[in-house]
Amino acid sequence: MLTDEIKESINESILCWLATVDEDGAPNNSPKEIFLSYGIDELLIADIASPNSVKNIKINPKVCISFVHVFKQKGFKIKGVANYYKKGDVGYSDLLPYVYPMVGDKFPVNGIIRIKVSSVKAILAPSYIFYPEITEAQQIESAHKTYGV
Repeated sequence: MLTDEIKESINESILCWLATVDEDGAPNNSPKEIFLSYGIDELLIADIASPNSVKNIKINPKVCISFVHVFKQKGFKIKGVANYYKKGDVGYSDLLPYVYPMVGDKFPVNGIIRIKVSSVKAILAPSYIFYPEITEAQQIESAHKTYGV
């Protein structure tokens, strides 16, 4: 389910956005800095400061994660079912070695959100749709000009 292209996009992205819903069905969308692919059909997200996301996952484990490379203006939207592992839970110590290299001692890892992927959809900037001849290199060059990079 997580192809090499998707894994590369995850590795290139600086943030992902985790969408959850609360007990009233109100959405919550929260940036996550520490995230990675895990196996062929799972994602891991470190809970560094995610009390609302964790609370919502315990109520409704269905989540959506999106990430976009800022300059390529491409990415993916991934839907799935999340489980939360806090320190001391069975499974936490098995998952921490995958997350720790990204975090080190920079942030405390309160827990780990493990997401079983159910669907993946590409995210593309409108330029790719309206101008199908545009290349990724041209899109990057255009973004650099737009953002003064």
